[in-house]
Amino acid sequence: MAQPVIFFDGVYNLCSASVQFVIERDKKNHFKFTALQGDYAKEILPQYVDLQKLNTILLLENGKLYTKSSAALRIAKKLSGLFPLLYAFYIVPKFIRDWFYDIIAKKRYKWWGKQESCWVPTPELKSKFYT
Repeated sequence: MAQPVIFFDGVYNLCSASVQFVIERDKKNHFKFTALQGDYAKEILPQYVDLQKLNTILLLENGKLYTKSSAALRIAKKLSGLFPLLYAFYIVPKFIRDWFYDIIAKKRYKWWGKQESCWVPTPELKSKFYT
């Protein structure tokens, strides 16, 4: 079974911060990471979704692509600490969870800003990333 891959928006400050947050709490190295703007994403994602319509974090796990709140909750489930408890929100209907997610996504650049380039991992973390 391949490692789950988190696809993130490399120019969106919250996503980059989110990736760093996940890396710090992914004590068992469950995840690999790649920017939506990268070659790996351009190769893998078209079979699942239109790349031009993305504005969310994605999780590819066991051949299934999870988006928005579903991706976030499935990621939280594998983190250290109390974060797996957030997975309990999975029982909330997806349209409600995603409604909250969309509010944050719509305001993301205003609230957290935008970078001119993707976050670059340290040499020690490069093995966690696809380019």
